[in-house]
Amino acid sequence: MKAAIGLDLGGTSIKYALVDEEGQIMHQGIRPSSATVSAEAVVDQLCKCIEDIERFLSSKAGIDLKGIGIGTPGIIDETNRIVLGGAENIQGWENIPLARIIEEKTKLHTVVANDANAMGLGETMFGAGRNFKHIVFLTVGTGIGGAVIIDGKLFNGYANRGTELGHVPFIANGIPCACGSVGCLEAYASTSALVRFFMNECIEQGIKTEEANINGKYIVDLYLAGDPLAEKCLNNHCDYLGHGIAGLINTFSPQLVVVGGGLPEAGDFYMEKVRKAAFRYAMKDCAQNTEITAAQLGNMAGTIGAASLAFSLLD
Repeated sequence: MKAAIGLDLGGTSIKYALVDEEGQIMHQGIRPSSATVSAEAVVDQLCKCIEDIERFLSSKAGIDLKGIGIGTPGIIDETNRIVLGGAENIQGWENIPLARIIEEKTKLHTVVANDANAMGLGETMFGAGRNFKHIVFLTVGTGIGGAVIIDGKLFNGYANRGTELGHVPFIANGIPCACGSVGCLEAYASTSALVRFFMNECIEQGIKTEEANINGKYIVDLYLAGDPLAEKCLNNHCDYLGHGIAGLINTFSPQLVVVGGGLPEAGDFYMEKVRKAAFRYAMKDCAQNTEITAAQLGNMAGTIGAASLAFSLLD
């Protein structure tokens, strides 16, 4: 049986798994990413994830391990080996020869790709994107990532530097974004932005909260319990995200828009809000053949997609 290790590096955590060639997870786990500490700390956490899978493999027989695929925020070079930069949520994550470093530490062939591109590849091969050839993917988490499939092929732009969909300019003279620009979609529609808006509303209204406990799930739970402040913030979030998706529909006219990350797993109500907003803002002729859906692989889409990199690029 062929298998590959997939690692999905995020600003908060690393999701990792051993995945077979049918996209089935054989073993999985999650670790903090140490993204706010240093690049060296992140690499150390990645290696600990790999060590956990190797311990699992030590008691198994008949598994042909193809290698390691890593999905990471940022821009990756054309060789799929070096992180060039653009990962604002990870301290010092630029000009990192990540594939070489991991290969030296593990003795396993390694390939690296932008995390959203990995998610898009995973959903195309094993999830919601099967049987579609024109797809836009968005990952909604600490930041917003994107991937575009055109005529069945991953589109990366010239020199592998495109499809930073979270950094499409959204509002002129708007909120500063981690990328160094202002008014990006990520600054308004990411989970981090939702939390920031919620915290600001609490401060303005004199509501005491423990900041460490505030995350997307907390706000969704309050929304479902009928909290008016959570309802206001989540409604605004879905409107921002839908507005951004409308722009992508007008640009690419995809058959499918797939939204992944933690928030889309909150329930059908979330995707329905985003869907209504997107179609309200999109040009009708551009959106005529477009469906909008949640990632079928759930929050493991990036991990499975990272493993699929190893199958597709290391064979």
